[in-house]
Amino acid sequence: MTTSAGRILVIDDDREIIRLLKSYLEQSGFTVLTAQNGQTGLQLMRAEQPNLVLLDLMLPDQDGYDVTRQARAEARLKSIPIIMLTARIEDTDKIIGLELGADDYITKPFNPREVIARVRSVLRRAADTRPPERSIGSGMLLLNPAQHQLTLNGQPVDLTPTEFKLLQSLMENPGYAFTRSELVEKLFGYDHESLERTIDSHIKNIRRKIEPDPAEPTYIQTVYGIGYRFNGE
Repeated sequence: MTTSAGRILVIDDDREIIRLLKSYLEQSGFTVLTAQNGQTGLQLMRAEQPNLVLLDLMLPDQDGYDVTRQARAEARLKSIPIIMLTARIEDTDKIIGLELGADDYITKPFNPREVIARVRSVLRRAADTRPPERSIGSGMLLLNPAQHQLTLNGQPVDLTPTEFKLLQSLMENPGYAFTRSELVEKLFGYDHESLERTIDSHIKNIRRKIEPDPAEPTYIQTVYGIGYRFNGE
């Protein structure tokens, strides 16, 4: 018997795209669930708890932004990784999705093999709980990789898998100025210039959750012309 590599929920109103993705995902060992609108997709997320969701931005009943917003607001769904599928090429459209909590985006038309690579990469990030010998602390922040938990002044902070991995990379190397391309490599396992803007979106999200004043960040500092560093003082 073949063991499933995980359950993937595809939410898209285009039957041909569903057929294509289902075929490639199943060939790669995944079990595939499908929905053609946002409401059904959310119901399946609640009932089936998939390992990852491939979510079209343009849906007949509600857009992918709304689905992502609702998923991130529900305790049982907020940690499920979401990859957005979008025919929109404008950076602002992609950034909105990332700021709502999506973990990655793929622009249509796409190469199905790239989709499989992105799915596997996001799943690896979500499952990567290899702990260092100790938790990482700075000021009021305490990050515990083994429990995949971040606390601020003793209170838990909800991060998406991508946000957690990004913050962990920064906190493990205090003072080091990461370029955006280095952070893309750490997050996605490969470098691509088009993904570098996603780093800015994730940093903005993290700052909103941990900084006393996101406009004047204490922990994650911008290194102009380079990227970002974590202030571990």
